[in-house]
Amino acid sequence: MIIEPRMRGFICLTAHPEGAAQNVKNQIEYVKSKGKIEGAKKVLVIGASTGFGLSSRITSAFGSDAATIGVFFEKPPVEGKTASPGWYNSAAFETEAHKAGLYAKSINGDAFSNEIKRETLDLIKADLGQVDLIIYSLASPVRTNPNTGITHRSVLKPIGSTFTNKTVDFHTGKVSEISIEPSKEDDIENTVAVMGGEDWAMWIDALKAENLLAPGAVTVAYSYIGPSLTEAVYRKGTIGRAKDHLEATAFSITDTLKDIDGKAYVSVNKALVTQASSAIPVIPLYISLLYKIMKEAGVHEGTIEQIQRLYQERLYTGKPIELDEKGRIRIDDWEMREDIQAKVAALWPQATTENLAELGDLEGYRKDFYNLFGFDFAGVDYKADSNELVDIDSLKQN
Repeated sequence: MIIEPRMRGFICLTAHPEGAAQNVKNQIEYVKSKGKIEGAKKVLVIGASTGFGLSSRITSAFGSDAATIGVFFEKPPVEGKTASPGWYNSAAFETEAHKAGLYAKSINGDAFSNEIKRETLDLIKADLGQVDLIIYSLASPVRTNPNTGITHRSVLKPIGSTFTNKTVDFHTGKVSEISIEPSKEDDIENTVAVMGGEDWAMWIDALKAENLLAPGAVTVAYSYIGPSLTEAVYRKGTIGRAKDHLEATAFSITDTLKDIDGKAYVSVNKALVTQASSAIPVIPLYISLLYKIMKEAGVHEGTIEQIQRLYQERLYTGKPIELDEKGRIRIDDWEMREDIQAKVAALWPQATTENLAELGDLEGYRKDFYNLFGFDFAGVDYKADSNELVDIDSLKQN
């Protein structure tokens, strides 16, 4: 079938398998171009199919020759209907890893569930024995707690008062004002239950209980802080409370890993175009302005550049890991540079529908959005017939 992007609001309903494969190959080539990283050799990535999780799996495998197990929840293809983009990313990753002689297996299902945890533990036990790096990169709006059976839904809302600011519809380039009503009493609790650290801790506890963590094992979860422009709706809003919980969880996990000399860290990453960030008001306009400034300064990064730098310059230097005053790894350091943020702040009040194409990098934003779904990659013939029915090698038996 000929596969074209079909949009519904901030979601693309189709994904392109050859485009996804090109995305994976581009990331692999970047990692290989930067040289070997003396990193972990047996890696579990929870949330491995898109964004920072996918880049973590690629960096582990092609930077450090690591065996990887990826856990994700993706929709497989059916005849005449494409899979979700993460399915094609994962299929392409496994193909390239196996070509390179690297162990790579995947588990598709709800990572919050006890069943998927059990399946993952059994696979580690059978094939790897232990893991020495666990990346936690889940980005789901909904979580059913496997112990209580309660389903929690996260919300993106300010706390205490209505938030009003500018945003942009990146499809049309229209800049407008938006207001977001404050959270209700249980919104914070539900958002923390979905996006906080509880599930991360449950994963680590389950792995440790069955002696599946190697001595000195490290686990990393990803977070975001952002500028003062977005803090009312993000860092000081409901999601910010969840991120606070996630960051506090790193310390409690480190305590539980003391006997194996293990450590848990939160890495604060850069603002990037993701399916989640595209739906957050204000963020697309901020990213559009940020991209222009960071590209002009020569310090722009995508997910693969961020994660490769995290591994090479933070996690695996052979020296103590540099942390901020709250014990976090800061790989958003270039985004948060004073000169970069001052320029964004100066442009913010000027941005309008008429001048955003000039002031910001709306085209770069759009391209990155389409790239998420396998579209708009150089070297891919999007007019050619494409086979939507792509298998993931290690899932064929399922």
